[in-house]
Amino acid sequence: MTDSDALRAAAETMRAVRERCVWSQQITHRDLVPYLIEESHEVIDAVETGDRAELREELGDLLWQVLFHAAIAAQDPDDPFDIDDVAETLTEKMVRRHPHVFGDEVANTPEEVLVHWNAAKAAEKRTRTSVLDGVPRGMPALALAQKVLGRAARVGAGADVALAAHDAAEIGAAPESEEELGDLLLTLTATARANGWDAERALRERLRTLEDEVRTAEAG
Repeated sequence: MTDSDALRAAAETMRAVRERCVWSQQITHRDLVPYLIEESHEVIDAVETGDRAELREELGDLLWQVLFHAAIAAQDPDDPFDIDDVAETLTEKMVRRHPHVFGDEVANTPEEVLVHWNAAKAAEKRTRTSVLDGVPRGMPALALAQKVLGRAARVGAGADVALAAHDAAEIGAAPESEEELGDLLLTLTATARANGWDAERALRERLRTLEDEVRTAEAG
């Protein structure tokens, strides 16, 4: 079976489930959100633990979520679209954003690739009025903070946070209120961004160490 045949079979399986499974028939886009979040985090966990078999399975579960949303969308009475429409839109966007691959532009470094990507994205999103438009508010707080700090830097905002990130004394100070704790977390996130670190991943990795310590203590 070719890759395209396998994807088509998965899409047809989803279509049959949507049409014939009583539970699946009642599910809406909104109902699926918790499952989408859970499956995304399970993919992340498989990537970070290096479990290849788990990664293959979890990527399949995540693909199922995409197929499920597309199957629901195909039944919308006012604005229907299916998985083929999703794939077509994706292909068109990726071709536009890679003019150095599919066009005459040249990019010899990752930085030059990013210039083309951002230019294409800006052209697509001309109706946006703020650098914060398009930032999903449902992101985990640390990841959201890192995203917002990056957008703020584009317009010269958040400079005080960036300066505080280099103040080791402030970073080490114990907060005396929840508001100060928020300031400290934002400062630490700015430190992560300044060093090219992923704040969300850093905390997840540290939590994995703590989980190992807990299990060792339970077994001891």
